Amino acid sequence: MQITALETFIVEPRWLFLAVRTDEGITGWGEPIVEGKAATVAAAIRELSGFLIGKDPSPIEDHWQTLIKGGFYRGGPVLSSAVAGIDQALWDIKGKALGLPIHELLGGPVRQRQRIYGWIGGDEPGQLAESARQRVEQGYDAVKMNGGGKMRALESRAEIKGIVERVAAVRDAVGDAVDIGIDFHGRFSPALARVACHELEPLHPLFVEEPVVPELQLDLAKITEATTIPIATGERLYSRWDFREVLRTGIAVVQPDLSHAGGISEVRRIAAAAETYGVSLAPHCPLGPIAFASCLQVDFASPNAIIQETSLGIHYNAVGSELLDYLVDPGVFEFADSSIARLTGPGLGIEIDEDVVRRKAMDSHNWHNPVWRHADGSFAEW
Repeated sequence: MQITALETFIVEPRWLFLAVRTDEGITGWGEPIVEGKAATVAAAIRELSGFLIGKDPSPIEDHWQTLIKGGFYRGGPVLSSAVAGIDQALWDIKGKALGLPIHELLGGPVRQRQRIYGWIGGDEPGQLAESARQRVEQGYDAVKMNGGGKMRALESRAEIKGIVERVAAVRDAVGDAVDIGIDFHGRFSPALARVACHELEPLHPLFVEEPVVPELQLDLAKITEATTIPIATGERLYSRWDFREVLRTGIAVVQPDLSHAGGISEVRRIAAAAETYGVSLAPHCPLGPIAFASCLQVDFASPNAIIQETSLGIHYNAVGSELLDYLVDPGVFEFADSSIARLTGPGLGIEIDEDVVRRKAMDSHNWHNPVWRHADGSFAEW
């Protein structure tokens, strides 16, 4: 079998899909995307395709090593995301060729169902509470919400109180049996993160995610030592080497993104490294169906996977461009009791509707995250 072509599709709401074609008619799908840099990653795919076309797709590890290390300049979100999508697609091809789901090729399943959580949106306590109740009615027993908006390095008592009130409203709405994750989105300074976590402790969040930006990751130790709340991080770390020092800071959960951190091959290694520190795996995935399926394949083969993010019904998805809209059979992602049954189809376990992908790609998108400013005009973390 030989690789004959790599084709990218920029599709709504902010995704990039990749099809890797072979001369035996098997197509593997990947989702290489840096949100806000879709065209840039597509260009990286084109540059890397010259190495792959004409090659046997089966030596995935050798291809991964060469794509990651073959250039003098390595790493970073664009290259790592391009390789991530290629890696997903090569695993999809191998699984389809052998008639096995990818997790069987990673050592076999360690569980039959994977717990998932859904996002809730809203700026006011009442909105968040109602959104949380809707998620519970849909069958979720875990939700995630933003911890706050624009954050100064040190904040007023009123701002901290507002954060606590929003989380408290969700807790009151769903009770103690539903878990609540809180995403700080890297918007907090180390000092402010410690203050906010202290105030949130009585509400018992499942975790606080990305309290500080990756540039300040060595300050995570001070945060983990100052709070009883489990700390999660990793969506903006792109390799096992990026996680090496972070794993020593006392975090509870790693959240590598299957579309950013080198794909299935590398995230499986990150999960194993985390296991040696007693750290759990909860892959980051506010993305599309290919990324979600890739996450689940790793989850089903990873003993320390505890919960999986999904963009099903997330607030930014456009009507007609939801995660399920790109699948021939959306039923593969049906869930009950806040968990999805083990995928048993070959490869990624999903079938992408290429006609829909091509139609959506005709409209494309040019999504970019907003740039925030504080009241004084200075830059604010989004």
